[in-house]
Amino acid sequence: MTKKRILNTSHLTLAKEYLLITLGLTLYALGWALFLTPNSMLGGGVTGFSALLQYATGGLIHLSVTYFVMNILLLLIGTKVLGTGFGAKTIFAIIMTSIMLELTQRYIPTEFTTYFATQGEIVCAVLGGIMAGVGIGLSMSQGGSTGGTDIIALVWCKFRPASPGKIILIIDVIIILSSLLLPLKDANGVLLDAAPKVALVIFGLMQVAVCGYAIDLYISGSKQSVQVFIFTKKVEEMADAIAFDMKRGVTVLPAKGWYSKEEKQVIMVVTRKADLNLLLRYVKTIDSEAFLSVSSVMGVYGQGFDTIKVKTKR
Repeated sequence: MTKKRILNTSHLTLAKEYLLITLGLTLYALGWALFLTPNSMLGGGVTGFSALLQYATGGLIHLSVTYFVMNILLLLIGTKVLGTGFGAKTIFAIIMTSIMLELTQRYIPTEFTTYFATQGEIVCAVLGGIMAGVGIGLSMSQGGSTGGTDIIALVWCKFRPASPGKIILIIDVIIILSSLLLPLKDANGVLLDAAPKVALVIFGLMQVAVCGYAIDLYISGSKQSVQVFIFTKKVEEMADAIAFDMKRGVTVLPAKGWYSKEEKQVIMVVTRKADLNLLLRYVKTIDSEAFLSVSSVMGVYGQGFDTIKVKTKR
């Protein structure tokens, strides 16, 4: 019964991941609907290009429609070139982002958008970047990817050696700078002059920088790892449960209690901080009297964790 109960947690974990992806994408859409589109602001990626097209057509082509169509096309191209490596979470994230962008644009009360629009472009660029960045970071931490320019960068890097991050940054800058060449209209349908366009470029670059910084902060926090030492009399049962049920690496170390002079074994587990509660649940289920030592680690490199990114001399 205990194993069945533990295995059922995988379904709950999957449901929690999709719920958090949805929450993150909702925050991302709210960042655009509350702070960016009311000020006719730009951003990077497919969403930024979709917003640019919406401003250029005076709202005839909705942000969500362009976002969905472009991502589906990029997904098909990516599948053709890179193979079927895009999982269900990526498809779910693209569909959910399109829905959330449409719903937030349509149903947020105008008094909210009007209020934030009067708080200044710099404030809106920063707040919109933070909310969008946290939303993307939350989604990515659960395995969700909104595709978009990430797919373009991966396709480019397949044929030419380059940094995906640099390719994405270049695309974002090109999208924002292209606004200078298009006739754009503000939220009231008034055609923008040259000076407001230059201001939009500056605020757009600011938004991209803030959004990227927020993503990095969130991801670096969610990827933090912990090292756990487990002292238990049920070493084999505990190690098997963690290794085969929880699918985590386990190392059993020889030890000696100096007071008791007894030879013992200690279980060492390195896992993501987000998985710590699940690990503690396993331990408590098997041995409620187990003694644990939990500590944060600066970095974990190798299979299942981060990759060592050090250039070696040929």
